[in-house]
Amino acid sequence: MYWLAGQWFEQDTICLSIQEPALLYGATLFTTLRVYHQSLSHPLTHWPQHRQRLQTSLQQFAWPEPDWLEVEAAASTLGSHYTVLRITVLPDGRPWIIGRELPADLATKQQQGIQAWLANLPHLRRPLADHKTGNYLSAWLALQTAQGQGASEAILVDADQHWLETSTGNLWGWRAGQFWTPPTTGQILAGISRHQLQQWLYQQGQIVHQEPWTLDLVQSFTGLAYSNSVVEILPIHTVIEQGQSRYFEPFSPEFQRLQAYFQQEFP
Repeated sequence: MYWLAGQWFEQDTICLSIQEPALLYGATLFTTLRVYHQSLSHPLTHWPQHRQRLQTSLQQFAWPEPDWLEVEAAASTLGSHYTVLRITVLPDGRPWIIGRELPADLATKQQQGIQAWLANLPHLRRPLADHKTGNYLSAWLALQTAQGQGASEAILVDADQHWLETSTGNLWGWRAGQFWTPPTTGQILAGISRHQLQQWLYQQGQIVHQEPWTLDLVQSFTGLAYSNSVVEILPIHTVIEQGQSRYFEPFSPEFQRLQAYFQQEFP
């Protein structure tokens, strides 16, 4: 079941014009959110932040906005059936919402950590990286290549070989009780979970450093993880780079501190 421009459909196909820019150019904006306790208003769902990110990009692209009350009503309906929603807006303002469940192996990855592959190839850099557009081909290719190497994620880099983000989330590193995340300088997506984790850590008096992830900095980390709104926070225990493997301690007090944000009890 999905919702498109005010209509409900119970099928797994969609009808769009062959001239649709979304098909021809990947011209869409979208956000993916995890619906906690079947409620858009749950504090961990962060629906207002997801909506604001879409609105900011729509305004910068000069695209019309959808009727947000209709979007929220449809998202609430789908959120009672699915744990994960993808809310897409086409260039003419038409909204499209689909739902799915959490990855079947998510609990295993959270318990064991994952292996990542360093995608240090120029053609695997995301265009318009600070917007969540439908043109995700480079990130998708990076993920496919990573999976072909036996990894679960790809880590994207810039022209100076600074680590930026994974193909689906934001990076976190730590050492000696302090946290690092790459800066948002137009080269990465400022993730909703990334922002909320930062604010939560600041409130607890924790330091969160934002500086370019050079090789020297990465080598100093004892732990590594990535976050997004679906997986929450996942440890990375191994990074494959040109046939070499770099190892990190996947479970530590720092990682548990990040995990604790998603384990809060709310009234």
